[in-house]
Amino acid sequence: MDQQETSWAALRQLLVDHYDDLRRRLTKRLGSDDLARETLHELYLRMDRSEAVGTLHSPSTYLLTAAVNLARDRWRTESRRARRVTVDALYDLIDENPGPDRTIEAQSEYEAFSRALAQLTPRQRAIVMAIRFERLSRPEIAKRLNISRSLVQLELQRALEFCRDFIQTKRS
Repeated sequence: MDQQETSWAALRQLLVDHYDDLRRRLTKRLGSDDLARETLHELYLRMDRSEAVGTLHSPSTYLLTAAVNLARDRWRTESRRARRVTVDALYDLIDENPGPDRTIEAQSEYEAFSRALAQLTPRQRAIVMAIRFERLSRPEIAKRLNISRSLVQLELQRALEFCRDFIQTKRS
C-alpha cells in the first residue's frame, strides 16, 4: 500500500490482508488472543466510512496503534463500569434500617436519656434542649435565658456529665 491509498476502504483491505500478522502483534501487546480478535473486529467495523483518512506513512503501524488505543479505551470503560457496579453493589448491601437488636438498644438509650433529662434542673434541661433540638448557639441561649455565656457553658457541661453518668449507671 503506498501513500496515495489513504481511504478507509484501503485501510480495511489492509487489515483483511494482514489480519494474521496484526492479530499476532496485537496479542503480544494485549496478552490475549480473544481480546486481539475482538479489537480488530471492532476496528474493522469502525473503519466503515466514506471520507479520506489522510496521508499515512505507515498504514500497518497506524492500524496497530489504532487497535491498541481502541483496546485501551475499552479497558478504561469496562474498568469504570466495574467500579461503578462494585460501588452500587456495596450500597445495596448497606441496610439503613437498624436491626432488632439496634432498635431495642436505641430505644433503651432514648428512655434512659429521657429519664436523665427529667432529673436535670429546669435551666439545664432548657439549655440541653435548645442546643440539641433547636440547634441554638450558646450566645442565643444566654440571651434567651438572660444569663452569661460562661454560665450556659458551665450548665451544659454539668447537664451532659449528669446524663452520661446516669445512662452508664442504668446500663450496669
